[in-house]
Amino acid sequence: MVIGTLLLEMDIPAARSLKDKRSVVSSFKAKLRSKFNVSVAEVGDKEIWNRAYIAVAIVGENAGFIDSQLQEVIKFTEYLKDAVIVDIKQEII
Repeated sequence: MVIGTLLLEMDIPAARSLKDKRSVVSSFKAKLRSKFNVSVAEVGDKEIWNRAYIAVAIVGENAGFIDSQLQEVIKFTEYLKDAVIVDIKQEII
């Protein structure tokens, strides 16, 4: 069994409230789940309105496949309109 994880640090420059942030984060999480069939959760600093930390996890049998899926998720984040990814941490276990 192979587990792949990403920790994405997002800056949300247009967010002026937690409601604005939640809207962007919820939409992003839903898109990741539907497009890549991964587990997604917001983790850490949930009360900061212009910053979000998103954890992504995928489990499989082949490390190459897991890595390629995580790379596709990273590519997908480059096209975000409402947020900017400022840091990415990837781990394969």
